[in-house]
Amino acid sequence: MSATLTDKYPDYSPGLEGVPAGISRISEIDSDRSSLQYRGYDVHDLAEHGSYDETAFLLVHGHLPTRAELDAFLARLGAMREVPEAINIALKALPKETHPMDMIRTAYSVLAPFDPDYHAPSTDHEANIRKAERIIAKAGTMVANGHRIRQGLEPLTPNPSHRTAENLLYLMSGSQPDAKTLQVMDASMTLYAEHGFNASTFACRVTVSTLSDLYSGMVSGICTLRGPLHGGANEEAMRMILSIGEPENAQAWIDDALANKKKIMGFGHREYKNGDSRAFYMSKVAKELGVEKGNTKFGQIADILEKTMMEKKKLFPNVDFPAGYAYYLLGIPIDLYTPIFVTARVAGYCAHAIEQLSANRLIRPKQIYEGDENLTYVPIDQR
Repeated sequence: MSATLTDKYPDYSPGLEGVPAGISRISEIDSDRSSLQYRGYDVHDLAEHGSYDETAFLLVHGHLPTRAELDAFLARLGAMREVPEAINIALKALPKETHPMDMIRTAYSVLAPFDPDYHAPSTDHEANIRKAERIIAKAGTMVANGHRIRQGLEPLTPNPSHRTAENLLYLMSGSQPDAKTLQVMDASMTLYAEHGFNASTFACRVTVSTLSDLYSGMVSGICTLRGPLHGGANEEAMRMILSIGEPENAQAWIDDALANKKKIMGFGHREYKNGDSRAFYMSKVAKELGVEKGNTKFGQIADILEKTMMEKKKLFPNVDFPAGYAYYLLGIPIDLYTPIFVTARVAGYCAHAIEQLSANRLIRPKQIYEGDENLTYVPIDQR
């Protein structure tokens, strides 16, 4: 049997899998217990009993807010949700077929020079906290109004009394969301807010480790999240469910897919052996939403797929699977799923960027070279 790369290079781990790349106090993934904690708090408790805004404060400031701290934080976010008109002008200038992920990436690039702390040193902790709050406050505004612009509609002005999930939903639809819609969106954003050294968060940390700024880190993170192996899984999971169509089709569909070794979107996760901890609560609220909306077929399809994947592949759904059909039940276009992920994850990106810059060391891993060596240069006329 031929030797593998890991036989040849025992220290090499493809994709850096399992390689400790830093020390963090922000979140912990316990693969064996299917547990995810943000700064010591179980994500289920934060999603069920807290709110995205409390979670964002926790991630950026390092502790859960008191009532007074949360009220002040909400007031600051509300006052900062509007964006410079240059953002809308830039988004209107993009082709109408531009993907929303490209729109939010562009929006943050345009936004950066307007930040009052733009010229502060990258290691200025207090300036970075202020930048983080602006980044979090404006994310939903740029995603939602970018969606409106793409439809040929005018951007709406944020209501400063709205919390983060409410701001996003209101600006997308132009109407006040109902309580269940708010609960589902807020919970999903809490579950998506942070997840350790995932690809996009690590990209963010690599960028700021050069002493670049938080906005550069956000753009790096968004560009990395853009790829379907990372942020697009909820979109692909929903397209898969729609292709199945009805619950009575689900068993035959999944049996055929497994027999033909097709990839089943929304199942499995590199970090979890016994199921994605976030998926448990998201599945619960997604199915409750289906009952309330009078459309339980997606939940029924999900039950069949989940049961079969567990029996035949020992794979659990990840959070993207229930989030996909929850967002669909809320009437959200599929290509907005990953930008909504961005509106949540910027809190985690900011927390990691600030942590990286607080005790910075340039991230510079080694490579293994397998190319040619000691070649003789041949003048161009002799090649």
